[in-house]
Amino acid sequence: METLILHPKNEVQLTALKALAKALEISFEIANNPYNAEFVNKVKLGKQEILDGKITRVEREDLQSLLGL
Repeated sequence: METLILHPKNEVQLTALKALAKALEISFEIANNPYNAEFVNKVKLGKQEILDGKITRVEREDLQSLLGL
C-alpha cells in the first residue's frame, strides 16, 4: 500500500484531514516538525530574497577585511 504525506496549510485543513481519516478508519500518525517554525520562516525568507536578487556578494580578497581579520 502507498503512503501519503499531506501538508495542510492551516489548522482548519488539519482538523478536516484528521476527521476524514478517522471517518474512513485510516490509521495515521502525527509527526512533529523538528525545526522551530520561526527558523524555518527565516530560511524561506532568505531563499526568496536570493531569488529576488536581494543579495550582497563579497569578493574573496575582500573577505578578511569584511570579517575584521
